Amino acid sequence: MSIQYSSTISSLGLAVCLLAAPVVYSQNDTIDPDDNPQTGKGFVSKPMSGNKGLDPDSEKLIEKAKTFLFYGQENYYKGLEYFLKAYPNNTENAQLNAHIGKCYLKTGKKGSAISYFQKAYNLDQRVDPKIHYYLGRSYQMNYDFDEAVKNYELFLKNLRDSSLIREVTRNIEESVNGKSLMKNPARVFIDNLGDSVNTSYPEYNPFVTADESFLFFTSRRESTTGKKQSLYDYQFYEDIFVSEPRNGSWSKPKNIGKQVNTSTNDAVVGISLDGQKIFVYRDENGGDIYLAELKGSRWYTPKHMNKKFNTPFHESCAAFSVDQESVYFVSDNISDSSRIGGKDIYIVKKNENGRWEKPVNMGPVINTPYDETSVFVHPDGRTFFFSSKGHNSMGGYDIFKTELKEGSWSKPENLGYPINTPDDDVSFVMTANGKKGYYSSSVIGGKGDKDIYRITFLGPEKEGVLNSEDNLLALRTKPVKERIIEPKVKVREAQPTILKGIISDAVTLDLLEATIEIVDNEKNKIISTLSSNSETGKYLISLPSGKNYGIAVKKKGYLFHSENFIIPASAEYQVIYKNIELKKLDVGSIIILKNIFFDFNKAVLRPESYPELERIVKLMNEFQFITIEISGHTDNIGSAEYNQKLSEARARAVTDYLSGMQIAADRLTYAGYGFSNPVASNDSEEGRQMNRRTEFKVMRTDYKPIKTPKPVTIAPEIPVEKTDSVPTHEKPPE
Repeated sequence: MSIQYSSTISSLGLAVCLLAAPVVYSQNDTIDPDDNPQTGKGFVSKPMSGNKGLDPDSEKLIEKAKTFLFYGQENYYKGLEYFLKAYPNNTENAQLNAHIGKCYLKTGKKGSAISYFQKAYNLDQRVDPKIHYYLGRSYQMNYDFDEAVKNYELFLKNLRDSSLIREVTRNIEESVNGKSLMKNPARVFIDNLGDSVNTSYPEYNPFVTADESFLFFTSRRESTTGKKQSLYDYQFYEDIFVSEPRNGSWSKPKNIGKQVNTSTNDAVVGISLDGQKIFVYRDENGGDIYLAELKGSRWYTPKHMNKKFNTPFHESCAAFSVDQESVYFVSDNISDSSRIGGKDIYIVKKNENGRWEKPVNMGPVINTPYDETSVFVHPDGRTFFFSSKGHNSMGGYDIFKTELKEGSWSKPENLGYPINTPDDDVSFVMTANGKKGYYSSSVIGGKGDKDIYRITFLGPEKEGVLNSEDNLLALRTKPVKERIIEPKVKVREAQPTILKGIISDAVTLDLLEATIEIVDNEKNKIISTLSSNSETGKYLISLPSGKNYGIAVKKKGYLFHSENFIIPASAEYQVIYKNIELKKLDVGSIIILKNIFFDFNKAVLRPESYPELERIVKLMNEFQFITIEISGHTDNIGSAEYNQKLSEARARAVTDYLSGMQIAADRLTYAGYGFSNPVASNDSEEGRQMNRRTEFKVMRTDYKPIKTPKPVTIAPEIPVEKTDSVPTHEKPPE
């Protein structure tokens, strides 16, 4: 058993997946026909009531607040600002208290609404016909689920509006879910990323590369491109920023640049695992997704994703699969007959020709009659995270995970409290090792309106007693005195292998941009093609467990470089650092063919060897001026004679295959060297494995095929009519 303290986390409302102008800060808004910004009904269109009237100065402030709430403005932050200015002299005015509460429910600080609604109700129980609904919402936002249900049920008694009945019934379900989830809180630390990343302005939509070497996020700080403010909410337009690890923290963020950021809203809504590609959301065509790519140190202008992704409706978040052959995205395309809820998650795949196919709805296991958003594919290739207002959400969007098992997605699992809250919880990403997550929150006490936080998932601990003041949950409002015994929580064991390094020229050490093919050797199929960065030579690949991978690094003018990684399904998370030096096509250049496989103690090529063999054929056809030697090598187990014969037979098996693929025999030689040329010590199994190898050596670079004379074409005989005379072209017999 481990010991943990419960903690009341106030208003952990998370940032939405994007901030398109029409939905800024209001994706969890309730259906509220009485609060109509076009007419002002429900706010201050009626005389203010309560125990105290309004003074002239307060009336001016109220009128100012109205200008931000009516006629499509819906700027609840600015309206709230002026309501609060009028409040000190009108604390006993019931309607003003109610209006302040309503504004808070429309912002990222919904938990602050409760005290104002309570006071409004105490001053005048008839202050608003929906007061019990507002009290229910406020109690739900403050984790008082019993009081929330009580007020929701009071509101339902005389309710006739079917849409509101459905919504309030759902609010009751959420409150019941919340009470259940809080009984078994997740054991986590939640830490603010601090001043290095967060400001007094909103920061949200964090995305980290698989190795946490870069953090991308969206901010509305004053240094955004153009430094213009939205007429909708008077905040600066969105820009995308990037930060790097620095001494245990994060470096000062840099604007990603004018090639990506414009003078209006630009939000990052997804990235590739290596951070070389990012999905960008823009307020165009109802809301569309773009793709920007990094070449060297420069980001190129984002390209509009085609009509398979973008429709005249609202497309928001997007996520690559690990191999980048599929993309998951969110759309509210009402013209799609397969749509299940308001916003659904779709998947679109590439076909064999590299073209995107028609998007497919992910179906009722994932999508609900409510809304889904914030998609993220973990580097293990089989765990999928998303946010949903359905399933067993405790309010607004909650974060869920599902796993791909035998071709089907498992029932989504709520990540639990305190990660999830009664407010919107979105934009969650998890590191490759599964021990950390990042998201944004509107928690009271943060640096700004929304801040970026890091979640650390804690594994099972030894039994012990913690001081009641210990802060196991880094976010909390106050210490809790009583001890609560919690069961051990099994931390998810992520199983990808992260392969990373630098690609360079073997002689000059110049950094190279090279193509990296990832091959499933057992299926003889290229499953992904990536590139190293042209300026840094860096590459990063995630290899999900349970496969035999062939890695081929290629660049024009160079011999290819091959690596082999057999990763069992039971493999634990690991990071492999592999710097690769490519060799040019010079005489004497040698490459080790690491994806050539033989049956044990035999010279029979295994099927997994075919991708590597095909690469050799392609190379020989591309560079027809080279001749090569294929050589076989062994470890020192067994006699020298036996190993020499085995190594020669294996080398010959490779050349026989190449000959069968129409490579000229005079361009091929083979040799067996047994254990006479080791590349490592034979004193360990690891060394012996390295010594068991097949090599490819360039022998000549001036080969010219022998020109064989064209065969003489003999004209066919022309049939002639038989006669007694002798043909003139034939000598008569003597």
